Amino acid sequence: MTLNNFNFTKSNGYSALQILAEGIGEVRISDLLTDPERIDKYTLSCLGVTLDYSKNLVTNEVLDGLLALAEESLLVATREKMFRGEAINSSEQRPVLHTALRAKRQSLIDDNLSELAANIAEQRARVQVVSEKIRNGQWLGSTGKPITDVINLGIGGSDLGPKLVCEALKSFHHEDIRCHFVSNVDGEVIHSCLATLNPETTLIIISSKTFTTQETLLNATTAANWLREHLDLDNPFASRHFIGVTASPQNAIKLGLPESQLLKFWDWVGGRYSLWSSIGLSIAISVGYDNFEALLEGAEAMDDHFRHKPLSENMPVILALLGIWYSNFLDGESQAVIPYCERLCHFPFYLQQLDMESNGKGVTLDGRSVDYSTGPVIWGLTGTNGQHSFFQLLHQGTHLIPVDFIGVINDEMSSPDHHRVLLANMLAQSAALMAGKQDVELPAYQFYPGNRPSNVMLLDQLTPQNLGALIALYEHKVFVQGCIWNVNSFDQWGVELGKVLASGLLSESRDDSYLDLSTRALLAKIEQPKDSG
Repeated sequence: MTLNNFNFTKSNGYSALQILAEGIGEVRISDLLTDPERIDKYTLSCLGVTLDYSKNLVTNEVLDGLLALAEESLLVATREKMFRGEAINSSEQRPVLHTALRAKRQSLIDDNLSELAANIAEQRARVQVVSEKIRNGQWLGSTGKPITDVINLGIGGSDLGPKLVCEALKSFHHEDIRCHFVSNVDGEVIHSCLATLNPETTLIIISSKTFTTQETLLNATTAANWLREHLDLDNPFASRHFIGVTASPQNAIKLGLPESQLLKFWDWVGGRYSLWSSIGLSIAISVGYDNFEALLEGAEAMDDHFRHKPLSENMPVILALLGIWYSNFLDGESQAVIPYCERLCHFPFYLQQLDMESNGKGVTLDGRSVDYSTGPVIWGLTGTNGQHSFFQLLHQGTHLIPVDFIGVINDEMSSPDHHRVLLANMLAQSAALMAGKQDVELPAYQFYPGNRPSNVMLLDQLTPQNLGALIALYEHKVFVQGCIWNVNSFDQWGVELGKVLASGLLSESRDDSYLDLSTRALLAKIEQPKDSG
């Protein structure tokens, strides 16, 4: 078999699962849970992360059918190609090696990636040196004062990943250094952030793979002008107030940053996988390099689990197959992710990019239009906040929406009374979605149909290692689904067209003739002279 000749809807596994789906409406999850062996069979663990998927609308026969589909697909072969650095990103002819960024050197050498191992080790060392200088007060601004505030300017993966980790690991934060994240080109954000800071003690990290991203460069220019105004710097980009993290150092140098203040990564590092690279500099500054390494170690442990565990005992595989069951056989169009930990507030947004940018595709690897659902809508909010907003829809609405609940067993940042209530709510919501309430003596508006599926994910603690494992778990889930759907999970051409049109609208030599009538009218409304009175 070649990389791209698996046809999802023509496979034997697809046909078998279609038949099983026709009868699943008669099945109640609560009845399945009367099997005393179900909990053990439907529970998996890896490095302080436990997945209980027993409350899913899945019989043993369905589970076996899903695993047979995975075996029939090219998942196992493609997984090995990824770890060995083959160019599985076929549209860009690039390898996909985010796993190498957190791998031990010997494992990379075993996969014939010894040169890559040396390059990664070099950049990790740079991250350590730079982050420790900043944390130890040895990186001084132009007036000789140590850094107290770091602004990470990036967008997409250059923002979402580091921001997620820094917020999640706030218990490990440096006492005297604050990290800020600015991504949106909306000027209010950068201006409001700068207004709270001292330019003498502020360091700005420009995190950009290409150093051509419009939003990031405009924010960088605004920050540079702020430094120029307050510190009387001729070229702020050349000062010790800027660091660049990029795969295109030549573009950073053109902007004025000295090469000695650049950290590098590679063009095969996709944005949504970049927090493991030098893009994680803000993480290392915020929580310390040792904790950044622990984050990498946790992800590597999940990599090892994913690569070597049998499919039936493999957490990413099981999560992916459950998602395929709901999306492709039971008409589920979205997936809710509800962390019962406020420090994981950015996790649903991080997963939106990870999942929807990866698998929001309508064309297979061999160029055919898909005739099945790919890339469900990912959404969510932290509990218990979500219970008082959209949980009404989950319980009594007309949509099938599987839920991933994520909880932390031991939380030293909380208190026993608060934490007990928090986790009780999480377990109650999962149980209520499953059981429902069908008392015939109650009015219809108090009817809860139940039979709504959910996973419960428990972290022993919210540590760097456990967080790394959790993030990698979802990365591999997305990869598995992409393999079975036979799409390229590692490009994102869909984000390009809007960028091109925006550049055209901003061009001084703009030709409006190519624009539709609606866009022309809106543009005229925006550009009409303002009434000074």
